[in-house]
Amino acid sequence: MPHPTHAPPIPARASAPPAELSLEARMAATDAAMTVRLDEAAVAYEVNTARIPTEPLDLGDTVTLPLTPTLQPPPHPYPTPVAALLQRAHHRLFTGGWCAGALIDAQGARCLLGAIHAAASGDQKLESHGLQVLMDAIRRQFGDDVDSVPSFNDAWRSGHIPMRMLDQAAGLADARGL
Repeated sequence: MPHPTHAPPIPARASAPPAELSLEARMAATDAAMTVRLDEAAVAYEVNTARIPTEPLDLGDTVTLPLTPTLQPPPHPYPTPVAALLQRAHHRLFTGGWCAGALIDAQGARCLLGAIHAAASGDQKLESHGLQVLMDAIRRQFGDDVDSVPSFNDAWRSGHIPMRMLDQAAGLADARGL
């Protein structure tokens, strides 16, 4: 008996067009599907974390940073005068606080310019060289659009970046032998 070359046609079932679900029905179906998925995820989480110890961690055993800055001089002062000036200014901001919008605020915190001015102790030439090196360091990182040290200082909400730039400027001045 020869094999047919093609399968006989499958009779089409008479089916009604799918009924359109209402928004509430679709939301209920989605909610049910998400509940099932969340339950499966919760079980998987419990299985995956069952072997992890749950005793509390005492941060006193791991964190050993001082909560307040020490009032000691910088550990290794730079040998060059401009680098040493910038390092003293950085230390002054670190211990005395940083501010924006004023040379010195009501609590005694200083801006970059105020810290350099205080660290220079009246030596205007040294202060000027320190500001030039600081501007070089700032422009290296932030581009030539920075107008001045005070405008750079006042552009920040915290002293983290200005103090980092002061530290980098001290290293730059030392590398230049200033």
